[in-house]
Amino acid sequence: MYMRTIQFREAVCEAMSEEMRRDETIYLMGEEVAEYNGAYKASKGMLDEFGPKRVIDTPIAELGFAGIAVGSAMNGNRPIVEFMTFNFSLVGIDQIINNAAKMRQMSAGQFSMPMVFRGPTASAGQLGATHSQAFENWFANTPGLKVVVPSNVYDCKGLLKSAIRDNDPVIFMESEQMYGDKGEVPDGEYTIPLGVADVKREGKDVTIVSFGKIIKEAFIAAEELEKEGISVEIVDLRTVRPMDHETILNSVKKTNRLVVLEEAWPFGSVASEITYIVQERAFDYLDAPIQRITTADTPAPYSPALLKEWLPNAGDVVKAVKKVMYKK
Repeated sequence: MYMRTIQFREAVCEAMSEEMRRDETIYLMGEEVAEYNGAYKASKGMLDEFGPKRVIDTPIAELGFAGIAVGSAMNGNRPIVEFMTFNFSLVGIDQIINNAAKMRQMSAGQFSMPMVFRGPTASAGQLGATHSQAFENWFANTPGLKVVVPSNVYDCKGLLKSAIRDNDPVIFMESEQMYGDKGEVPDGEYTIPLGVADVKREGKDVTIVSFGKIIKEAFIAAEELEKEGISVEIVDLRTVRPMDHETILNSVKKTNRLVVLEEAWPFGSVASEITYIVQERAFDYLDAPIQRITTADTPAPYSPALLKEWLPNAGDVVKAVKKVMYKK
């Protein structure tokens, strides 16, 4: 199949546009998604193609338009809601947690909730504490929600198409620092199923599990460690919930060591959940205690020097891998 090179933002736009051509019940709403072509240009050209009834600029009122989307989904539509950043989703989180996530169960299955809440997560440089937060573990803690965090262009397009087709609410989390990333996608139609992790790099000595943009640090570390004769396997979760336990467990059973890399606070993290699953179901395979790498347990600093210390990096990954390998 012929492969094209496109940007991450174009993958988002192509996925939404292709699905909207396929199904007239799908529409996009959010701040600046229409006239401005999206805050990150991820909906460029969509207003021209689909018109103002299907690409809708909203007021700065996340609680309001998240609620409109919930009611719309209950009435047979399939809304895509863009948050300019998931930090702003906190204003509308009542609609996501109390209505979107619970409506199927509370209605005894009378209402499915086919909707996607998407936008950037985690830090994006010097944007301050209130604009640099990762809430994957918050949303993943809620039964009824699916949580997807792609790490590259190919996965982004395939996963977003699957998210839009899903009959349950999906939290689809991107990164402001990845919209310009380039990658190859097939010229034709493809989807990637939700809930399936991907072994991005084969290795035999240690497993690193990660997701989203921070996984790039794992690849940098793996290259460094290879020079020292340490073979690293990298598992990309892709979907945080439902989590693909089997792929993680199979990798750990092969390498006998695990490092989890996550751009979020340590307490109650996705890394904590992975650690529990592995110790419960693969304890006898472990040759070393599991190590997790997260941000510092503080709000994100604004200072560039402090931010560099706060964020996980490849050096942290190298140290963690050497620790589980009992090497200095």
